[in-house]
Amino acid sequence: MTMSMSSTRIVAFAALLALCGSAISLGASPPDGSDAQPAAMLPARTGILMANMDGNVRAQDDLFGYANGAWLRDVAIPPDRSRYGVDSIMLEQSLVQQRDLLEHAGSAVDGNVRKAGMLYASFMDETRIERSGLTPLVEEIKRITSIRTSADASRILGHFARLGVPTPIDMYVQPDAKNPQHYALWLSQSGLGLPDRDYYTNQDSRFADVRNRYRDHIATLLRMAGEKDVEQQAADVLALETAIAKVQWTVVNRRDPEKTYNPRTLDEIKALAPSIDWDGYFAEAGLRPPWPTMIVRQPDYMKALADLMRTTPLSVWKEYLRFRLLSDSAAYLAHAFVEEDFAFNEGVLHDTPRLSERWKRGCALVDRLMGEASGKLYVERYFPATSKQRIDQLVANLLTAYAESIEHLDWLSPPTRAQALTKLKKIDVRIGYPDRWRDYGELKIASGDLLRNVFRARAFETARQYAKLTGPVDRSEWEMTAPTVDAAYSPSTNSIEFPAGVLQPPLYDPASDDAYNYGSTGATIGHEISHAFDNRGSQYDGDGALRDWWTAEDHERFKAKTAKLIAQFDTYEPVKGFHVNGTLTLPENIADLAGLQIAYKAYLASLHGRESPVIDGFTGAQRFFIGYAQSFLGKRRDALLIAQIKGNPHAPEKDRVNGIAAHLDSFYQAFPVRPTDKMYIPQSERVTLW
Repeated sequence: MTMSMSSTRIVAFAALLALCGSAISLGASPPDGSDAQPAAMLPARTGILMANMDGNVRAQDDLFGYANGAWLRDVAIPPDRSRYGVDSIMLEQSLVQQRDLLEHAGSAVDGNVRKAGMLYASFMDETRIERSGLTPLVEEIKRITSIRTSADASRILGHFARLGVPTPIDMYVQPDAKNPQHYALWLSQSGLGLPDRDYYTNQDSRFADVRNRYRDHIATLLRMAGEKDVEQQAADVLALETAIAKVQWTVVNRRDPEKTYNPRTLDEIKALAPSIDWDGYFAEAGLRPPWPTMIVRQPDYMKALADLMRTTPLSVWKEYLRFRLLSDSAAYLAHAFVEEDFAFNEGVLHDTPRLSERWKRGCALVDRLMGEASGKLYVERYFPATSKQRIDQLVANLLTAYAESIEHLDWLSPPTRAQALTKLKKIDVRIGYPDRWRDYGELKIASGDLLRNVFRARAFETARQYAKLTGPVDRSEWEMTAPTVDAAYSPSTNSIEFPAGVLQPPLYDPASDDAYNYGSTGATIGHEISHAFDNRGSQYDGDGALRDWWTAEDHERFKAKTAKLIAQFDTYEPVKGFHVNGTLTLPENIADLAGLQIAYKAYLASLHGRESPVIDGFTGAQRFFIGYAQSFLGKRRDALLIAQIKGNPHAPEKDRVNGIAAHLDSFYQAFPVRPTDKMYIPQSERVTLW
């Protein structure tokens, strides 16, 4: 993510948090007119961001607008952002904290920390970057220029894989989906400069305009690098990428675990795609025998790519590789390249008006390349043990609620129920940060050598990944860094991660009322847990193995329930002419619904039979649902919304709030919802999962 908020906004936000604990209602009134509890009975704060609410909107008609309407109306997306909201606020806080740490890290005694500081300093040394020009790319450009045969081109593809430069083949290390105790090498489609294959094939005028501007962008970068006849080269590159896009799988098919599990030996890969010199490719990528298990996610794509390697002139492949190198490197070159890169990839694709401040981009770079060095500092300074302890208890309550719910489900057969409970017990919950920090001792970071530092750091990580192929799966390894503002479930390790960066206000506030925290953070954690049982996660067992452990009847009952969600979300049209894809977003919609249902059950259990107090006129149930709605506080520019609809499995924020809360009977009780209200869904159409 790349989000921003000025330091002035941070001060204002801190002041807003202070106001949230008061009994002052800023723009919202309790929906039922009930009296508040005496001040002595109130917690330090409710957690509700009252200034964000809109009392002119009824929760029964639009929960998202009711909880966030004033903010949506009054707060503009910052000019250096394509989206803005609760995650932006948390990320901005995290970046400010990381900058403070990195600016003093270059002289640290700890070698890992010192290298992180040096990497940050090399990014901030604009004078030297301007003076260097294209010098850091000279050797790589020579490699491309020297291509004489298709075998040469294959070796360059492998070399770029080691350096992290995108090409039509994406190669990465993950557990073998059907033998999860061991790693496998996965090969997948890649290599497009536009967000999704639809951008190349859709004939809508908006996509045609993007393609025209993309061709201009290709020509501009090539011209800036000293190339001649750039208009023809740009047309060639766009035509090749279009041909690649046409043979790629759709985003829905790419998310099917069974369809994308295609183990192949090296000889079988060579037979599948004979025009690629696989020996040369793997050698340049840094792989050597003995060969690991290799899994080709899209075999027919790989075959079609080999045909393109054979039928497309080498001169066009050289143009393509030159552009891919320039595009990947532009953010680390002189200011003119940075501006051109931003103008298209953020300006055109996401309608973002202004480039974010350099220090923010520098902190984000360090987090990507050396995140466990800077993350260790972050945790030591900003994530106290008390925060982790309260989250641990919240997670325990959620897992208990899941277990009780699974035990009493009327649609799940006893054999499947037993395995679901086994899988639930085996979920590895990771909170805050890893138990063991990564060592960057073999990584060379040089002062004033930004782009080569980037390449060296990527090559270091590539080598570290390939080294894992010789041993068992490390189940303690984190996939995200501690400051990351995100959370995730991994089906292959049956684990969930909640980094320290996402466990901060406004999503989570340890000093706030439980109702709000369960609605916001609890539903978020419940969301990730439920991915173990959604239409994808349910295909993996408790050990992370891809196998079908459901009965056929259970599958059919689950499919019938979730078909209603597909039909419901297909009707949403966030941008005129662009509908949400209910099939693509189904796993996330399932997770939202299950997470919210389980979080509410866990919240009720946390009361231990006591009545929840009314605070500031809101019942506990109302605070819970407001917390859920405010956890999705955010807005996006239309260009980004279109990109999200085409390629992202998450529906827009408003739809994730209103489309999900309307399925819970507890929502209808919290804000008495009647058939004439806009949020109303008939009882027979409401979906209950876990």
